[in-house]
Amino acid sequence: MVASLVAKGALSAARSSVSMQTARAFSTSMSAKKDFVQEIYLRELKAYKAPAKAADAHVGQVRDFHAPKQPQAPAVPSSSDLSGELDAYAKAEPDHAEKQTSSGAEVTESNEGVREFLEAAKAPYQEEAHH
Repeated sequence: MVASLVAKGALSAARSSVSMQTARAFSTSMSAKKDFVQEIYLRELKAYKAPAKAADAHVGQVRDFHAPKQPQAPAVPSSSDLSGELDAYAKAEPDHAEKQTSSGAEVTESNEGVREFLEAAKAPYQEEAHH
């Protein structure tokens, strides 16, 4: 009888130790462990207070805003002024007309060179025989 009691006790102890080991293996996890560095960091973040700024700290850093002056409307010319300007424009001769009359001889010489080039370009192409 005593032997059977001891055997039952040993068997129950063995079962409980096996179940305790498996229970421990499942109950331990990374979230259960504490990260002391993270706790210290969060504590310091919560305790931080930004230094107070002076009320006139912006002086010298920011310019005062001044609205620009409103532009004035341009003066509208009268109809007599416009007609006078148009008459003066119509009477004026273009600038390039004077240049053509003074350099007429040069223009004909350059035209002859162009004509010679065009005639040479129109001529049929003659291949040289390769030996």
